[in-house]
Amino acid sequence: MARKAIERNISYDDVKKLYYVTMDYGKDSTGKRVKTTKTFEKKKDAQTALKNFEADKIKQNLVFPSVLTVENWLTYWLDDIKAIKCEETTLYGYRNIINKHLIPKLGNYKLQELNPTILNKYFKGKLDEKLSQNTIRKHYDLLKDTLKTAVDEEKILKNPLNKVPPIKVQKNEKNFYNVEQLKTLFTIVENDRMEIVVKLAGMLGLRREEIAGLKWDNIDLENRIITIAEARTQAGKKTVAKGTKNSSSHRTLYAPEEIINLLTSIKTTQEEQKRLLGEAYKDEGYIMAWENGEPYRPNYLSDLFKKIIDDNKLPSLRLHDLRHTFASIANELGTNLYDISKALGHSQVGTTSQIYTHMFDATHKKAISKIADVMTAK
Repeated sequence: MARKAIERNISYDDVKKLYYVTMDYGKDSTGKRVKTTKTFEKKKDAQTALKNFEADKIKQNLVFPSVLTVENWLTYWLDDIKAIKCEETTLYGYRNIINKHLIPKLGNYKLQELNPTILNKYFKGKLDEKLSQNTIRKHYDLLKDTLKTAVDEEKILKNPLNKVPPIKVQKNEKNFYNVEQLKTLFTIVENDRMEIVVKLAGMLGLRREEIAGLKWDNIDLENRIITIAEARTQAGKKTVAKGTKNSSSHRTLYAPEEIINLLTSIKTTQEEQKRLLGEAYKDEGYIMAWENGEPYRPNYLSDLFKKIIDDNKLPSLRLHDLRHTFASIANELGTNLYDISKALGHSQVGTTSQIYTHMFDATHKKAISKIADVMTAK
């Protein structure tokens, strides 16, 4: 009988009277597992050598020595892993962070060289560049995901970001108009091409991408029903048509008469344009479209809205803030949280509560004040 395993990674050759210790470095860049073997005359020496190797492996993040750089790894992670799993808009955001920030600062390091000190310096540098904490947190989360994959594929033994505390996210205050401010805005946009956009966002709580992706197939004018089933957003300069944000975002909403009248007028105008332009009309079925039927870019809607706010010297507001305005006014009017959540297309009521906690706290304040008034009345 020759060599026989006596313990994990230790075997004994009873002919040569030697103990063999297998040092497992993991897989190389081709996926081949790399191992070395050392021999010892005494079992105790073999056990000590294996113990020391495994301790050093953990301490030094020791896997098979590789020339793989952080740039090599990030490129592989983005192009070969995420490209088949993520939406184009998500990939666009990843590419921006990787190409503009991570690769210029960390790309030349070998992947196995990354450690908490290097990473802490990176995040400190981004703070010095005046990037917001929320933006830096995106860098942190992306990098942690890439390094987790490197651990899974045995390129590194442990994730160095596990020793780096997450960047704290700063909650942004939600900006919104009150009823009177919203009425003023509605008056300003009357008969403007942005009237339907402003009212869909302010009266129904639609997202910009949902308005940009709204088609006539989703509108039932007779029964006053709008189905939110599609969206259009942008990945840089490219416009991307996709499904709604999640299954809950796919929803059916009742449309008030004012919205239905606006939509009817827009449809009539588009039908006239079709007759005038004939085959030159690009009928893609979108409500928000140019005279030739070509749909507006989502970012262009935001630009038009900003111009309205600026030109009329109104309080600062983004197009998306009309959605917050809808939630605030609905809450002020006593609409229950569940109904607000369903209208907004949130997957859970808790999501609505978390997003609008500060806004809804005003209602709590009124309730407490009323009780205090009663209790202190003489």
